[in-house]
Amino acid sequence: MIGKIQPYSVENLSTVIDGLKALKNQFEAKHLTELFAEDPQRFLKFSVTLGPLVFDFSKHRVDEKIIQALVQWANTQDLAPWIKRLFSCEKINCTEQRAAMHWALRLPKNDQQHPKIAEQVHQQLDRMFALVNKIHAGQYRGATGEAIQDVVNIGVGGSDLGPLMVSHALSDFKKTTSKPLNTHFVSTIDGSQLSDLLHQLRPETTLFIISSKSFGTIDTLSNAQTARLWLEKSFGQDSKILKHHFIGVSTKPEKMTAWGIAPENQFLLWDWVGGRYSLWSCIGLPIALTVGVEGFKQFLAGAQAIDQHFQTASFAKNIPVLMGLLGAWNNNFLDIQTHAVLPYDGRLKYFAAYLQQLEMESNGKSIQRNGEKVQFDTCPIIWGEVGPNAQHAFYQLLHQGTQSVSSDFIAPVHRYKAKQFTYVDNADALIEQHHLALSNCLAQSRLLAFGNQALDPSEVSTLPEYQKYAGNQPSSTILLQELNPYSLGMLIAMYEHKVFVQSVLWNINPFDQWGVEKGKEIANQLLPILNGEQTDVSSLDASTQGLIQILMGKNHV
Repeated sequence: MIGKIQPYSVENLSTVIDGLKALKNQFEAKHLTELFAEDPQRFLKFSVTLGPLVFDFSKHRVDEKIIQALVQWANTQDLAPWIKRLFSCEKINCTEQRAAMHWALRLPKNDQQHPKIAEQVHQQLDRMFALVNKIHAGQYRGATGEAIQDVVNIGVGGSDLGPLMVSHALSDFKKTTSKPLNTHFVSTIDGSQLSDLLHQLRPETTLFIISSKSFGTIDTLSNAQTARLWLEKSFGQDSKILKHHFIGVSTKPEKMTAWGIAPENQFLLWDWVGGRYSLWSCIGLPIALTVGVEGFKQFLAGAQAIDQHFQTASFAKNIPVLMGLLGAWNNNFLDIQTHAVLPYDGRLKYFAAYLQQLEMESNGKSIQRNGEKVQFDTCPIIWGEVGPNAQHAFYQLLHQGTQSVSSDFIAPVHRYKAKQFTYVDNADALIEQHHLALSNCLAQSRLLAFGNQALDPSEVSTLPEYQKYAGNQPSSTILLQELNPYSLGMLIAMYEHKVFVQSVLWNINPFDQWGVEKGKEIANQLLPILNGEQTDVSSLDASTQGLIQILMGKNHV
């Protein structure tokens, strides 16, 4: 362990884990139908309401004893002191000797606890907001004097998944601008996304955002160079091109300057922000361009509300803590190794993909902070899809397969009734469709939990075995009064802090990602061979040698 927090007592931890194992043995044969039958107040006891959000965890295979034991596990692992450390400037990212201060990106402007950090953050945010307003007003011009109409975000990982997910989710809140403004996202290293876009866009009215924390990611810089060549083909090698058509977001101003990005078009990050936690910063420029300055401020405020809740609420009523504890209970004691994210709103199309990086890159670790192997299975496999689509794809496995799966169901209570939908034609029909989605959301979690007990009792006795359902698959349901910038900020921050809770339980560092780096290094070793600059492949394995022969046309499949 690092710093002032002493290593947990192995004896105390063993006692807590033995207690959880004993509870697990008692619960193995117990069905969710029994738990609900035993306690008519179960929903009230096992749900938490916070502002516009409800977290229902009553369909998990737990009772009050288990929740108490899980909270005891958190206390044994010093979760409360670790939360205090997270919201400090200490270098809790121990393998990279960095702080982990993504929470600082949503501090109020006049924050009294961290005034210097808040000042730094808001200096960059204010610069970003000024640019956003300028673009929205049609005052930001390309090299030929035409107003920008298309913005292309070039990034990968956290510089792409977060802004893409949020921009799509908040598309209903798109800021009205003097001229139509379209935002696009490019991440693939093979150039396919960019190639498709460049055939559709006009160089005169296109602005590129190069988002890269290190400004050295080959995927991003390769796409950026292609974009640059595309502009030069139309305008020639004029310095105005770089000044008017490229924005940079990075921790490396010197690299942005060397690439050619004008200082006034450079927005800065800090090394204490991990890429997958960076959408609250100027990496979120595409989000601000979508929802406007006030919308982005509401987005930050929603996350900040969760930051306060996470630091102050008791663990038994603390939503991120409960999310983390329940996930660990399912993973480590009920042997549920996979978790599905199932939003019943098409605007959350990219939410599961975003969470895959947030959770699996953070907690996909097998070595503890003290250098020893972990004692538990860590992060489960995260996957998912928009619920109505998923029902016609993999719900068969959820309901009748052999795998145990836990799930998160997410849905807004209201849609098409809010003020931004007053202009929508056929609003009544759309509201009815929303109710159809909600009914499916509730029905699916009900069937997963209760199986045959969710069916008509008179029907069950006549059903063949292949039409029956075991149930007992645990799930959470998260309801938002409305999917808007504030509630989405809350939702994302909840999952961020869930990840931290689980990292403390498992005693791992969730803020590095060494497993991401090595594959890139090996790719750089192979690239000269594929480019014909190197011929010696004797050090490679037989499979890679054979595949290289085919790729270079020296052998045929």
